[in-house]
Amino acid sequence: MPHDKKAPSPSRRQFARRLREERLARKLTQEGLGELADLSWNYIGQVERGVRNISVDNMDALAQALGLPLAELLLPPRID
Repeated sequence: MPHDKKAPSPSRRQFARRLREERLARKLTQEGLGELADLSWNYIGQVERGVRNISVDNMDALAQALGLPLAELLLPPRID
């Protein structure tokens, strides 16, 4: 899937920040999270930078890998 050339929406940026926040809180690398979610570290990096539009299935895989309900990743980030 190619990169999304449009500027990321506020919702995508919020998801990206929240995903990174939760990953770092668990002291996981992008590679480590990728192994748990069966996704590439490169893909996770693109999602965290907001350059990749993520599917609901992949959002769910990441939430499960982090031990969270998907809704938790849709909340605003805790830190700025």
